[in-house]
Amino acid sequence: MENQDTNISQVEQKTVTYAGFWWRFLAIIIDGIAVGIVQQIIIMPFIGLMGISIFNASQNGGMMGEESALLMMAAIIPMIGLSFFINWLYFAFMESSKLRGTLGKMALSIRVTDMNGDRISFARATGRHFGKILSGMIFMIGYIMAGFTAKKQALHDMLAGCLVIKE
Repeated sequence: MENQDTNISQVEQKTVTYAGFWWRFLAIIIDGIAVGIVQQIIIMPFIGLMGISIFNASQNGGMMGEESALLMMAAIIPMIGLSFFINWLYFAFMESSKLRGTLGKMALSIRVTDMNGDRISFARATGRHFGKILSGMIFMIGYIMAGFTAKKQALHDMLAGCLVIKE
């Protein structure tokens, strides 16, 4: 009986292959292109309208140099916030969905899981996403860690208790 239990537990254990640094790097390039296209579609019309209004105002004698630059800054700051918001929603929703990964990760058969191999929650995906700020703060060392840790975890994966696996 003990022999059967040992065999069953060995069969149940699945070999996990962790996604290393270069697979993840390629996935983020694909995601950057995808998110960049969406951001351009959403944000570019606003930039165009803003540029036309500033140009018209300066041509009509209404605004000159410094005032025009201040108006431009006042319009760009919300666009940066919108871009930040789009990035967060994309990564958090995709990685916490049934798909367990972004478009780049799905293209490369990479999935984000918790430490048990289960789907992560939106809250954990959000924590993981904002943990990427720490990963990039000092010369991207937090990201580079994925190439050297036993489970190929970057700093933001460790902070959020996540694994990135290759299926």
